[in-house]
Amino acid sequence: MIKRRLSKEISIGNVKIGGNSPISVQSMCNTDTRDIEKTLYQINEMADLGCDIVRLAVLNKDAASAIKDIVKKSPLPLVADIHFDYRLAIQCINNGIDALRLNPGNIGKRENVEKVVTLAKQQNIPIRIGVNAGSLEKDLIDKDMPLSDKMVQSAIGHIKILEDLDFDLIKVSLKSSDVMTTIDAYRSIAEKIPYPLHLGVTEAGTMRQGLIKSSVGLGTLLAEGIGDTIRVSLTEKPTEEVTAGIDILKSLGLKKSGVNFISCPTCGRTQIDLIGLAKKVEEKFKNLKTPITIATMGCVVNGPGEARHADFGIAGGIKEGYIFKKGEIIAKVPEAELLQKLEEIITKSIK
Repeated sequence: MIKRRLSKEISIGNVKIGGNSPISVQSMCNTDTRDIEKTLYQINEMADLGCDIVRLAVLNKDAASAIKDIVKKSPLPLVADIHFDYRLAIQCINNGIDALRLNPGNIGKRENVEKVVTLAKQQNIPIRIGVNAGSLEKDLIDKDMPLSDKMVQSAIGHIKILEDLDFDLIKVSLKSSDVMTTIDAYRSIAEKIPYPLHLGVTEAGTMRQGLIKSSVGLGTLLAEGIGDTIRVSLTEKPTEEVTAGIDILKSLGLKKSGVNFISCPTCGRTQIDLIGLAKKVEEKFKNLKTPITIATMGCVVNGPGEARHADFGIAGGIKEGYIFKKGEIIAKVPEAELLQKLEEIITKSIK
């Protein structure tokens, strides 16, 4: 049982972050926010997969203007990603955005920061302070200290600006492309502030390396109880980020929704196309929302026994297979009919 760090609870739309709330999964649209139709299509794709929150890039006034129509039709809470121009933040708040991602220290004059914060406070709009290792303030870059400490100092500096304005609807992220720097930064700040933490390894890479880096970095922190919301940053479609985030949470027992797939590695005892079968099973049931475990095992020697905890499973034979439920074999089926039979049994049992 993971004992989670207790943080201040805030709300982004109808999603609660921190406190005892479930860890939420986020992603970011890669569409031009001005293209309302494409952006909404992508948001709905992510919502169907179980995403909780979506971030949108707001590069100019036209993008901020589009927020008004997107918010009205979006099934998920939306966060406006803004850099430098405080006027875009104000425009997004007035157009119904649920949260902001900006660093107050980058906005410029204090009076401009005050304008944004005053309006955010009136509308209960949280602000995420997002510190990236590659874009620290000039006075921190040359300091003789670990990069993770510089990131923490940067975050605390931005936090103080908001706290001095009596604003505490704060969420914080400290992302680096280096896994250990990311872990060290989050461990450090988790002891220093009460606010919820948004976890991520930034610029993690393409599907293979990015998923490995994110799994190691986020998995380590989540297992230590650190983290209230996550984004798996991949050079991929946003839907892949959502699926990866959910899978990381499920692997740690932090999310119960959807299917948990298990399958054994191949070996010389395998007399069935285990690799192909496992992929087909995962594809067939990937959108099932029921929290069950499905196993695809290579042989009957170990299959039902090793996967006894699985709700349903297949154990391969010679051009045939056995379907089992909670470790008990309930059907013997030709290889070509295994997937169809498994689907019939699972569908009937769920109903």
